Amino acid sequence: MRFDLTDLRLFLNVHETGSITAGARRSHMTLASASERVRGMEDALGVPLLLREARGVEATPAGRTLAHHARLVLGQIDRMRGELDHYGLGLKGHVRVLCNTTALSEYLPAVLGAFLKDHPRISVDLEERLSHEIADALRAGACDIGVLADSADLHGLHARVFRHDPLTLIVPQGHPLAERAQVLLEEVAGHEFVGLVEGSALQEHIAHHARRSGRPLSYRVRLRSFDAVCRMVGQGVGIAIVPRVAAARYARAAGVRRVALADGWAARDLVLCVRDDLPAYAAELVEYALRDAPASPEASGRTGRAGAGGRGRTRSPTPQRPG
Repeated sequence: MRFDLTDLRLFLNVHETGSITAGARRSHMTLASASERVRGMEDALGVPLLLREARGVEATPAGRTLAHHARLVLGQIDRMRGELDHYGLGLKGHVRVLCNTTALSEYLPAVLGAFLKDHPRISVDLEERLSHEIADALRAGACDIGVLADSADLHGLHARVFRHDPLTLIVPQGHPLAERAQVLLEEVAGHEFVGLVEGSALQEHIAHHARRSGRPLSYRVRLRSFDAVCRMVGQGVGIAIVPRVAAARYARAAGVRRVALADGWAARDLVLCVRDDLPAYAAELVEYALRDAPASPEASGRTGRAGAGGRGRTRSPTPQRPG
């Protein structure tokens, strides 16, 4: 049995995407080449690694075992490269980051832009996911760093507050709710809403809590950015729930008013999480990202250290969904 690193990375990509086609694309190879490599691994082992179905593939027990060991091997290779990079050999590091909607649109672009400019030999794979999916991916070793809402189950992860990220209601100027100091979601659920496109992490978070209250929300239009949502609200199309930082950024230009949400789930933090030791270059990104993080005693007491060694306390709040 001889598997090279390309085989292992390909199989892991196929396993994580649930598709040979998507795994081949992520591995930068043709579908034919990827299929041949996977068949070669199965022939070498004498057992099937994937169950091939019309909508994709699913790993067999043998495939899940291979994926587990592939993560360990590739993770060790990444750590080796990161440590050798400090000896000036010029090896390039790659960091896998998963984040929720707000982190992707409001905070990480500035952080990553500055970091990548200062670290030309490092690349970042950034992807939006639901917060509970990010926590699961971290525990499975499918990513290096996660930026997610603190409402997710962080058991087994090292976490630090990344940014305070409360949600707020926005309404048009002159709206009956505009003079309210704060509202509960159940009070405004009967209004027409403007939201983000289906599948966005924040939209799923809001929909989850609306269902829990027994008052699902009605949307007149769904858009792809907070800027577009704020502008549509300003034109009187409906009301919306957005991160306070986005509302503050676009309020004046869009002509909207902010109304505080009194629901406990709306007063949230974004946390930066890792699982175990990181390669040196990934640990540098963590330290860089946390430079402007809140440094209050409350924040440091509620979370563990998310640095290179993963030291500090882990945080295990009561599991909730999603964020």
